[in-house]
Amino acid sequence: MSAAQAGTADGAGDERRDALRVGLIGYGGAGRGIHARLVRQAGQRVAAVVTRGRAAQVHEDWPGAHVVPDVDGLLERRDELDLVVVASPTGAHVEHVTAALDAGLHVLVDKPLATTADDAAALVARADGRLTVFQNRRWDPEQLALVDLIGRGALGEVHRFERRWERYRPQPQDRWKENDPVGGGLLLDLGAHLVDSAVQLFGPVREVYAELAARTTPAVDDVFLALRHESGVLAHLQAGSLVGAPGPRTRVLGTAAAYLVTAYEGEPTPFAVLDDAYEEGRRPGEPVHEGWLVTGAERRPVPAPTGGHHDVYPLVARWVRGRAPVPVDPADAVVTARVLDAARVSADERRVVTLA
Repeated sequence: MSAAQAGTADGAGDERRDALRVGLIGYGGAGRGIHARLVRQAGQRVAAVVTRGRAAQVHEDWPGAHVVPDVDGLLERRDELDLVVVASPTGAHVEHVTAALDAGLHVLVDKPLATTADDAAALVARADGRLTVFQNRRWDPEQLALVDLIGRGALGEVHRFERRWERYRPQPQDRWKENDPVGGGLLLDLGAHLVDSAVQLFGPVREVYAELAARTTPAVDDVFLALRHESGVLAHLQAGSLVGAPGPRTRVLGTAAAYLVTAYEGEPTPFAVLDDAYEEGRRPGEPVHEGWLVTGAERRPVPAPTGGHHDVYPLVARWVRGRAPVPVDPADAVVTARVLDAARVSADERRVVTLA
């Protein structure tokens, strides 16, 4: 057996040894659409699901999985589970995470960890190393490519980071994320991803300025954040549902070059023409690209990195088995929550908030 074959065989053995029995709280857009899909891709198994209206979907997707109406019913089967995934509405996270931790289980909770920083910190203190947060956007190709560019100095000294999560949806969806002004809204939903990305790239935040509005829904659906990092980088982060002309997804400005990502996950944007032109003319052997390295009128494609969201659950499995560190330190979610708390104060009082 060659060294390469041995490595592959060892990897397959590790995956079989790490395969998890997952208890899933919630089987909606996040539970079924994201978590169950990634569990299957990782060769793991959903063993039990908390849902009251989607039992038929569970049985179709996971024959043999137990369907229970509440979290107490799930935790009665704690001996049959290795991991509890909390994909319930954000306002229920504290209750559900607490119950799973008190049952002695490892927990992966969808972001945000809680609606306030104090609640998030209390969960982390209670967890004793058995909690992680689903900050899956750390594994986005654009983020991985940017980490690489910054790490090797391709941008020079970065002074501004812009990221947008914009769409044109004048008729909002009728679901809890749009209708719950406390646990829903784009500040907690997409803002948790945007702030986490900025902090992971550029370090602690010292000043927060925010403009927030609820234009088409009871919950906030228009977000602008300006963060000043301790490193000196200024981050402008935007999320909106009523944006007829979405801006470029990511623009990072440095002394040597800029990094530009024009489009994101198929959302229409006028800047996508740059990508379309490249892909139409891409010759055999030229890389699939993940954005552009730009200097004025000149631009070069940035090769798409390996890796993606499919890497998250194998990392979670190795952490649960004690064979790797936690994939996302939940203390990071507390940092993000403190920025989001400050954003609400800033918007309410129309001032810059300084973080200690």
